Amino acid sequence: MHQLTAGRYEVKYSPVARGEFMTHTPSSPPEGAPQNGMDKEPMEIGPVEITAGESLDDFLGGRVRLIQPKDGYRVSMDTVLLAASVPAEPGDTVLEGGMGSGGAAICLARRLEGVSVKGIEYQDTMVSLAERNIAFNGLTGRVSVKKGSITDRTGPQSQYDHVMINPPYLAEGKAICPPDKNKGEAHMDLHATLKDWIRFCIHYVKQKGTVTIVYRTDRMDEVISRLYGRVGDLKIMPFWPRQGVAAKRVIIQGRKGVAGGLTLLPGLPLHGAHERYSTEAEEVLRLGKAINLQAHP
Repeated sequence: MHQLTAGRYEVKYSPVARGEFMTHTPSSPPEGAPQNGMDKEPMEIGPVEITAGESLDDFLGGRVRLIQPKDGYRVSMDTVLLAASVPAEPGDTVLEGGMGSGGAAICLARRLEGVSVKGIEYQDTMVSLAERNIAFNGLTGRVSVKKGSITDRTGPQSQYDHVMINPPYLAEGKAICPPDKNKGEAHMDLHATLKDWIRFCIHYVKQKGTVTIVYRTDRMDEVISRLYGRVGDLKIMPFWPRQGVAAKRVIIQGRKGVAGGLTLLPGLPLHGAHERYSTEAEEVLRLGKAINLQAHP
């Protein structure tokens, strides 16, 4: 076991093969006051143990740090956008289906103090990784993960104020499955269909609670059809790669048992003409600003 000092915290390296020590330098704090209860500076965090097959990556301007596999499933921009879109308030409970390594739950809990987030995850390796990330980010007690499947709806109904999901985007048999097992199960609906994911949300969210989904634009119609008659007052926010380019991702949000039509919101450009991220995206991805879909009538 090797222990290094890297920036504001220590990294312990457990080599699984010969090679260089892994180091990580956290990003510098962004200028401007963070919002929605985020700490004013990146957290002081204790030692963390990672292997040669893992990396340590910053999110929300260094206020969230996640251990991730170098190969296989890794937290994406979609994860952060999903967490930013949940309209939770202090004291609320949130359930995430398909928690993965814990990225969305941890980002949400870091942004909003007093919110409790529970995750369900099918893959043993991801459950273990989520537990490590929760502990590393100092959120044990507020964020938790349980081994399970979203197809299991035997628990009591209507338990949570909010449910969020980032379901696999690829339908089995209609695309090529990624060769990596973890990545394949995260990207293709091998064990559960989109119908199962929607049923999971509706089963566990409270009446008038919100269901928030990040998904591919070209399958948006499938989500809407599954929600119809059960979850209403739908808000859809497209994310454009940049101005003038068709959206590839959307956030779909509705409220269980609430009547109301569908509102297509103005949307958010993710990248500038020359900048890596647009100003609007930078505020969400680095400063932890919320995406308030419910603010629109």
